[in-house]
Amino acid sequence: MIKPDKSENVLGETLELCSATPLTGYFRDGACNTCTQDTGSHTVCAVMTAEFLAYSKYVGNDLSTPHPEFGFAGLKAGDAWCLCASRFLQAHDEGCAPKVRLASTHMRALDIVPLAVLKLHAEDAV
Repeated sequence: MIKPDKSENVLGETLELCSATPLTGYFRDGACNTCTQDTGSHTVCAVMTAEFLAYSKYVGNDLSTPHPEFGFAGLKAGDAWCLCASRFLQAHDEGCAPKVRLASTHMRALDIVPLAVLKLHAEDAV
């Protein structure tokens, strides 16, 4: 059985839940937990915006279209989702990054995204 890495957020505290509805996370445990098998580093707890969802679809990762065959209802603005750290950084570089919940963003996100960039988009108090 694959086990998640230490559940610590980018603030050095215990990782908080990102979303149970919709149920998110590499492990579908509601948290942005990760492990070495998570090659996409689904570690950034991002709050979706219409702009980001349109951007993500444009670059080939359609998160808004439902796929009931996979139990995926599709995301809408306001939904929180464990996003790939590299996709978040790409969206930041393109000027359309979603908000981030730092307390729910796994420390491994820092392997890809600088803390200063995450804080620029923070929804929660730092």
